[in-house]
Amino acid sequence: MFPARVFAVAPLALVILALSGCSSWGCTDTMAERGKADVRVQVVDTDGQPLGVTAAVVDWSLGPHPQVPSEGDRVHFHFRFDGADGYSDPAVDACAVDRERVALGCQTVSSSQAFGPADDPLTGDDWLAVEHPEQVAGVLLISNDQSYDRRTCEVDIKDGGGTHPPEPPSRGDHL
Repeated sequence: MFPARVFAVAPLALVILALSGCSSWGCTDTMAERGKADVRVQVVDTDGQPLGVTAAVVDWSLGPHPQVPSEGDRVHFHFRFDGADGYSDPAVDACAVDRERVALGCQTVSSSQAFGPADDPLTGDDWLAVEHPEQVAGVLLISNDQSYDRRTCEVDIKDGGGTHPPEPPSRGDHL
């Protein structure tokens, strides 16, 4: 029926199709597991490997934001990234938490936001709006790097897929 050459070439053609991205059965999306939250964390990639960058909450306080004082107290916090270079821009989630480490409000901060005063250029600051500021017991950082936004299989079946940073924490999550 078929010459022997056809059977010899068929496996090679399948390998070429798979490597070229023409096969959709190889695209999978996974989410990294949320890492440890603390005042000082080693920033890790989606595989849990350290990036050589440490992020830390330097201090925090409650008070009205100077641009919107009528909105009441917010959490003002200072953070620091040690080990980040000009080529990468690691980012971590920062969360105001209560005494039980339940998130009251969160947002992502990146090392590029750390352009503090000349005597400490690795520091930055930001504000967190929380519903009940009187419940805030601290500010924690989550170790997962949130800066790498790989395309998903849904968006790009050919080049997407792989491990993505975990979903950002939201109000009510226990850290």
